[in-house]
Amino acid sequence: MVRVFICGGSGYTGGELLRILFKHPEVVITGVTSQKSAGKSVVELFPHLRTSADLVYEPLDREAILEKADLFFLALPHGESQAAVDYLFRHGKMVIDLSADFRLKNPEVYERWYNVAHSFQETLQHSVYGMPELYRDKIRKARLIANPGCYPTGAILGLAPAVRNRLIDVSSLVIDAKSGTSGAGRKADLSVSYCEVNEGFRAYAVGTHRHTPEIEQELSALTGQEVFINFTPHLLPVDRGILTTIYARLEKKSTIDEIGEAYRQAYRSEPFVRVLPDGIYPNIKHVRGTNYCDIGLKLNERTNTLIVITAIDNLVKGASGQAVQDMNIMLGLEETLSLNSIAVYP
Repeated sequence: MVRVFICGGSGYTGGELLRILFKHPEVVITGVTSQKSAGKSVVELFPHLRTSADLVYEPLDREAILEKADLFFLALPHGESQAAVDYLFRHGKMVIDLSADFRLKNPEVYERWYNVAHSFQETLQHSVYGMPELYRDKIRKARLIANPGCYPTGAILGLAPAVRNRLIDVSSLVIDAKSGTSGAGRKADLSVSYCEVNEGFRAYAVGTHRHTPEIEQELSALTGQEVFINFTPHLLPVDRGILTTIYARLEKKSTIDEIGEAYRQAYRSEPFVRVLPDGIYPNIKHVRGTNYCDIGLKLNERTNTLIVITAIDNLVKGASGQAVQDMNIMLGLEETLSLNSIAVYP
């Protein structure tokens, strides 16, 4: 059994990690931290996790937790993971960081978008972007994984085959995404309170969302040229799920059958990407609580535009499920272990 430890286990992504890992046959959770909830049991915060009644939150003391596990998940706020990740990595541990602290390869870009200086640039050079569909071989050899953001996961998986096959003009990209409120985290915030969100639907962080450079970084790596996008996120009055609609002009004349075949070939061996039949489009209800990314395609011949629609659960494939998928790859386990039969908490 592999010993795993969760740093920051009282938020939504931490709760999902606990939910998935408790059912994992090859790991044992040896501890979980929460600064605000130290001393409380996991079941006090997450009543649906009855099997974890004996697990109690503790403060994040790097020296005290170091020998408690072989692999550490960090689900801490952006900016707060840096020092802990660096410490654990330098002491030989495997680390999967769910924050943005080690995703952006250029520390200047990170500081510009997150308003925090990156203090551990040497460790940053060892991080691998944890999207198995793009970097499975690197993940297999890595000790430090930067788990992708939720919006980037839906956008990048939706665009990767078209970008790789030079099917679209990457200068024309428009990404329109809608997320459930759990994407804002488990905190007291008027903007995501029930009365503010219920029966409403609005855009936010228009042109300024911090996931923008992450999407641009990975699309630039795929195409070999600098890519800039128009990205607008929206807040849906639902708990979870992201629906992303992407628009791009075709680079050359193609049929929907040719484009669909390119997508099916790209993802034919991927256990968690489902390219839907022509005319069928994703619904966040159909991926709720799962690690799947569903992709639907439409060719608007009148405007020569490819429309790609993706759906993921922002807390699973967009966060904790993808992190466990990465863990399975790092440990040489079956990639789908504990992810095919997970059931969602309402």
